Amino acid sequence: MACRISELVLGCRDPEALARFWCEVLDFVVLDREGDGSIEIGPREGFGGPQPTIILSRRDAPEPGKPRLHIDVNATDREQDAELERLLKLGARPADIGQTGDEPWHVLADPEGNEFCLLRARLAPL
Repeated sequence: MACRISELVLGCRDPEALARFWCEVLDFVVLDREGDGSIEIGPREGFGGPQPTIILSRRDAPEPGKPRLHIDVNATDREQDAELERLLKLGARPADIGQTGDEPWHVLADPEGNEFCLLRARLAPL
């Protein structure tokens, strides 16, 4: 195993309301609140466990032609740069969504253009 899904990122109009809903549905708790209004929810054990967390990211309106959900992955058996190289060889390609270049993650697109992020932290394999 080389990657695990660590976070699901869902664009939404009202992160607070959606956090309450999904916390009840999944028996999750709020793990973090960001200054931009995004909320991360997940299992009581926190990030990095067997279940991915969900980041509810404020979006006033869905972006045309883009799904409201994207996946974040973390390498499990190598560092981020080595995993980036592996993913690019598998057919992923860099995607520009307006990032500055200072982010600790890489935005990529799968062979069909679906965006996902490769995060820096390494997670233990399950």
